[in-house]
Amino acid sequence: MELTPERLAAQLATEPLRPAYLIAGPEPLCVLEAADALRARAREQGVTEREIFDVDGRGFDWDAVPASFRSMGLFSTQRLIELRLPTAKPGKEGADVIIDFCADPPPGTTLLVLGGEWSKAHHGKWTDAIARTGHVVIAYPVKPHELTGWVERRLRSKGLRADREAVQCLVQRVEGNLLAAAQEIDKLALLGDGRMLDAETMESLVADAARFDVFRLVDAALNGQPAQVSRMVAGLRAEGDAVLALLGMVVMELQRASALARVHARGGNLASEFKAQRIWDSKQALYRRALQRHAAPRWEAFLVEAGRVDRIAKGRAPGDAWQVLERLLLAVAETRAVRLLA
Repeated sequence: MELTPERLAAQLATEPLRPAYLIAGPEPLCVLEAADALRARAREQGVTEREIFDVDGRGFDWDAVPASFRSMGLFSTQRLIELRLPTAKPGKEGADVIIDFCADPPPGTTLLVLGGEWSKAHHGKWTDAIARTGHVVIAYPVKPHELTGWVERRLRSKGLRADREAVQCLVQRVEGNLLAAAQEIDKLALLGDGRMLDAETMESLVADAARFDVFRLVDAALNGQPAQVSRMVAGLRAEGDAVLALLGMVVMELQRASALARVHARGGNLASEFKAQRIWDSKQALYRRALQRHAAPRWEAFLVEAGRVDRIAKGRAPGDAWQVLERLLLAVAETRAVRLLA
């Protein structure tokens, strides 16, 4: 049976170490933290010796691993042996080594196999052997609809409280990157003063005030602040950011505005569309102001222009990608700037 990283933590708290564990998956933060939890539990149970094997390709000497299994610890009879497999594929020789270990685990030795990838193709006799004698833990990517819950649990684990809009603010900023989210939450734990975090406080604490980021840039365009748009674009360009790194967020916000404009044009329910687009209350005013400046056909034109920025940034069309991006956002911010577009 496969366990989630969260379930592993519960198992470790209620049972002694098992002889073998496999922790793998494409979500590096979860793999890292699950492995750290296992190492901490091992130390609690008196494991003071740890040996690491980095399996770095076909040239790896698999004979050294069973030799280590058979040897007594230098300073301790309790040992943790880690096999690090970046591809989570030990090959036939490595699989045989793991199967043999699981068939007759040496007393006082725990085997931890770590992998950086995972799919159904990775399953085999060696994973079945680990499952029989220990636990298989797979850290699958957190899906977009699961990220809000993950962030909320992470905040609570650090003793932080945040309202729904603050959580959504953080979710949008990290864009599914759990490592980035964890770093921001650790920072919040240091900077927070125990009060409930709202969206404004979250934004001020998470964003580096000295850096013009793409989130504030798009907000300035939607809010009708052309001077601020130009200043932020200049700041981002000076910092060496790449247009392509920013464009994804710009396109996403233009798509949202376009969808809202279509609903608005046919007299539909904007409140429902705001909910469908996951736009929290504090940001709805930005979009309403933007919708007053431009009708639905113009938002479609903005998306076409964003496509041109993408082609320029990739070298598939002539022009200065930064300049075209700035003109696009100025047009979003100010109707008179629409004439700047090609």
